[in-house]
Amino acid sequence: MIYSVKGTLIHIESGFVVVECNGIGFRVNTTLTTQRNVKLNSVVTLYTHMSVREDAMELYGFYSKAELSTFKMLISISGVGPKVALAILSELSSEQIALSVSASDYKTLTRASGVGPKLAQRIVLELKDKIKGISVDTDDGVVTKGSVIADTGNIPKAVQALAVLGYSAADVTPVLSKLDPSMTVEQLIAATLRQMG
Repeated sequence: MIYSVKGTLIHIESGFVVVECNGIGFRVNTTLTTQRNVKLNSVVTLYTHMSVREDAMELYGFYSKAELSTFKMLISISGVGPKVALAILSELSSEQIALSVSASDYKTLTRASGVGPKLAQRIVLELKDKIKGISVDTDDGVVTKGSVIADTGNIPKAVQALAVLGYSAADVTPVLSKLDPSMTVEQLIAATLRQMG
């Protein structure tokens, strides 16, 4: 419904900000990560997701498209509502979530408030299921589905982690191929997200 909100940031409070657009102040629920990237009384653009329930309409906004994409994937999981997704994204970056899922490291997700071991395991399981069918082209021309190839550096791992964030292998491979394969997976993901805007 509302793709983004651009205006002057007039208020910051725990869990939300207020962005004024043409005299109207929009209350936008957001993460600590987004709040750290914006400044009071400056013009900001937040990429948004609108949640409509019987008793409320709420707007969720994020500094980057990657964070918004991760939020949408998280709320698609049963048991993960918008508040839990915000808590996870306040504790972990999109890159860290992608790495946790690709490494089956559910314990990292339990650092977020309201996420117990069972929910963390469900998040890892359901997000892994979403990337199982993704094809990864390797340097030697072999196409694999959902497996991590150790002999081509960290690029295949980065492709799988970016798939967790909703990016296809076809979208990220041209960017990753220009990066140094000896970089860590997290560095490759961060550099790719920066170049993709």
